[in-house]
Amino acid sequence: MNTLTLEKKTTEHDTGSETDDLAPIRDMVSACIQCGTCTGSCPNAFAMDKTPRQLWRMVLMGDAAAIFNSKTFTLCSACYYCTLRCPRGLALTDAMSALKQIAARDNLGRYRHSTLFYKKFIESVRRHGRVREMEFMTLYFSALKSPWVPFKFAPLGMKLMQKGKVSLQLPSKGTAPLEKLFKKVAELEMSDG
Repeated sequence: MNTLTLEKKTTEHDTGSETDDLAPIRDMVSACIQCGTCTGSCPNAFAMDKTPRQLWRMVLMGDAAAIFNSKTFTLCSACYYCTLRCPRGLALTDAMSALKQIAARDNLGRYRHSTLFYKKFIESVRRHGRVREMEFMTLYFSALKSPWVPFKFAPLGMKLMQKGKVSLQLPSKGTAPLEKLFKKVAELEMSDG
């Protein structure tokens, strides 16, 4: 989804369309009084281009283009400080997570690398019950389809291998010890959606 599509969704929201992706998030933060407690509580606010308080204002205004051109929601570390300290008791961490899910689902170019990173990480965990670092890195770099990206990380990889932090294990089928858990979560997500 590009900026034009995001602007279209914003316009659709203004006309009352039910296709607005921000509607559930807007409902989550509709009682926001713009007090700034979330921003003051956030340990990552210093690195954000918009403060969490500004982000919630953009959500309330339905400004999808500004939200998804910001890196604020991607820097949320889910520490729950904002949620715990919010005087209105809003589920702000869940709202940040919902924004991340929209960016991942719509495969927005700006967030492609981080989305692929998490998908390949979970793929390795699903296969083996834990992450196998070498397999994970192989899956991730292959998905990026850029032969130059791995070279950027080669010095770090060599140091980790020398210290025994990463072992040479090639991708394998695995035994899928957590498959029942993953299927149950999928069922729960389908029943909630």
